[in-house]
Amino acid sequence: MFDFRLVHDGAYWVADDGQVSARGRTLPALDIALAAQLRCHPERYRGAPLEVRMTFDNSVIPQWIRQYSNHYFNRVVTLDWSD
Repeated sequence: MFDFRLVHDGAYWVADDGQVSARGRTLPALDIALAAQLRCHPERYRGAPLEVRMTFDNSVIPQWIRQYSNHYFNRVVTLDWSD
């Protein structure tokens, strides 16, 4: 499993792990973009399906609202581009 930081910049969902970054207007679009980016790094991301954990970065949530939830959301997706 690979870990990615997940944020929303006001227009796009963005996932990055420091080496690979992808963005999409919707979460399904983000998944497609992330799969495309991972295909460009076969030395690091071999084989399919590939599990990716996206952890929402709470630092982008205003401080005053953080007290009401300990996280926005996290997600795990399986990317399969073997076909």
